[in-house]
Amino acid sequence: MNIIFMGPPGAGKGTQATKIVEKFNMIHISTGDMFRAAMKNETPLGVEAKKYVNQGLLVPDSVTNGIVKERLAMDDCKNGVLLDGFPRTVDQAKALEKIMEELNTQIDSVISLEVAEELLIERLTGRRMCTKCSASFHMVFNKPKIEGICDICGAELYQRKDDNVESAQVRLNEYRSKTQPLFDFYEAQEKLYNVDGALNIDDVFANIVKVLEEVK
Repeated sequence: MNIIFMGPPGAGKGTQATKIVEKFNMIHISTGDMFRAAMKNETPLGVEAKKYVNQGLLVPDSVTNGIVKERLAMDDCKNGVLLDGFPRTVDQAKALEKIMEELNTQIDSVISLEVAEELLIERLTGRRMCTKCSASFHMVFNKPKIEGICDICGAELYQRKDDNVESAQVRLNEYRSKTQPLFDFYEAQEKLYNVDGALNIDDVFANIVKVLEEVK
């Protein structure tokens, strides 16, 4: 089973992805991981991608798609993959279809975690980080025992500069505008499944599992 996992910043995508790959014994593949591995191993495409990364330029689709194909062709992907961060555009989605066809497989479902914007902003702006050990807390969902103090090492907590309402709104707007065409693309193929990401972690996971087991 191969799935694409989508969700706006603050939807809890990372938490659910970890649980999904463990449950279904699949490989979690993120765009960042693929690029880092290709560049570290100095594959021809990795070397090419590094030229763009080092200049602060976007890596062209031709290179990105090639790196995706390299990764998906590896033996550890035969039991299924969870793609995270790819595709980002309809052109990339069409390229992914061709890659999957060449590998005699396909994308079975696209899971989208849906959370109201107000809750997303609350989640994104409530995060606090430890200045010393980098532990993460949340002023609503995971409060420190003493306000402003890390439970683990006792150091002071701080709010990251991009964890504010303005930055959160920009990130969410960008996500919506870029991913809507992808939603339309996969909905037309009847592969898109929306899951309520506002529920507690276990309920969200149970609902994702239900979708995936019905699709299998």
